[in-house]
Amino acid sequence: MRKVVFIDGARTPFLRSGTDYMDLMSYQLGGYAIKGLLTKTGISPNLVDKVIMGNVISNIKTPNVAREAALLAGIPSTTPCHTVSQACISANRAIADGCYEIMAGHADIIIAGGVDHTSDTPIQFPRKMRKKLFNAQRLKTIGGQLKFLSSLRLSDFVPERPQVAEFTTNRVMGQDCDIMAARFKASREEQDAFAVRSHQLAAQAHEAGHLPREIAAVSLPPKFRPIDRDNGIRGDRSLESVAKLRPAFDKKFGTLTAANSSFLTDGAAATLIMSEDKARELGLMPKAEVVDFVFTGQSLEDELLLGPAYAVSQLLQRQQMELSDIDVIEFHEAFAGQILSNIKALASDEFAQQKLNRDKAVGVVDFNKFNLWGGSLSIGHPFGATGARLVTTTANRLLDENGTYGLLAACAAGAHGHAMLLKRR
Repeated sequence: MRKVVFIDGARTPFLRSGTDYMDLMSYQLGGYAIKGLLTKTGISPNLVDKVIMGNVISNIKTPNVAREAALLAGIPSTTPCHTVSQACISANRAIADGCYEIMAGHADIIIAGGVDHTSDTPIQFPRKMRKKLFNAQRLKTIGGQLKFLSSLRLSDFVPERPQVAEFTTNRVMGQDCDIMAARFKASREEQDAFAVRSHQLAAQAHEAGHLPREIAAVSLPPKFRPIDRDNGIRGDRSLESVAKLRPAFDKKFGTLTAANSSFLTDGAAATLIMSEDKARELGLMPKAEVVDFVFTGQSLEDELLLGPAYAVSQLLQRQQMELSDIDVIEFHEAFAGQILSNIKALASDEFAQQKLNRDKAVGVVDFNKFNLWGGSLSIGHPFGATGARLVTTTANRLLDENGTYGLLAACAAGAHGHAMLLKRR
């Protein structure tokens, strides 16, 4: 089986929804990321065998957003492109699918990543109105059209708010995380402290130049002022300020707030992966080898966000490694409570014995290795793109910190989890 190597990654700045990307579409953000990656790596668009992008909030005009983004970036129309969706690990799925293609010998060079644009979430009419509009297409007479118009009621025009609850349980993710945080005894104070840490580390990483080198600046008309930094990072955030916020989900007993939860974000990210032989042929220096990865599914009732604990356990067992063997750790920060719960689960003998089929705990996460450039709580979380950011950051940190193995993990709606192991080249 052929080895897959990671060459480099690029992303747009991640911006809070409703800000500078407000007038764009997802495919445009995806195009910026892919174009930035091509420019950064110097790879010819003609050499790319496939483009795979993850996406969660699909625009009906661009159902295969990977295709439109690739064409916008200058990828030839003869290059096949497809879009995948697996909630917050959609980009991880895109990268994994690309790895499978390369391992099987079906492709040599693949661009894989993801994009989401929450500033323009599709809004629907109520179902009864959609049904009326569908039936109205067949009306040929003036009488029929008048009858249709007379049947309309004011309530027909009230738009449906986008569904944020889990389809199966009808609970929003924050509610599940509140329950999970209580189960693992992740206090409000711990969550606030972790959130502040994320912002402070992200601010430091930006000033040190770590985050800027991952970013492909975006220039938008009419002023074409370059946007070259994430706008959600608050380096001056303090424990005192976040402690004043009220619970966002469980108003009475909850510990999740707007400050210790990730915010709606627009953005795109792309990675360049290829076979080791092709990289050698082209004279490219890979940053990392993709050693292994896993995807997991858990109970939606009480394990919605525990995917990282399950995925990390499986991955380490398969590789016959210990958590202490890992030099760089990057987890997606959906909520501070989710991060702390997974960390506590990994360190729990009881959880390992009851849930992971292990005799003892997976291990204790060393915070000196963990999310040292900030994370989704501070940088932002475009649902379909975060996984590609995690891969790029893990590889870059391995080089900067002279590490050997990097581990990344993420949770996702639908009670899924993902973990990937990288090895510095």
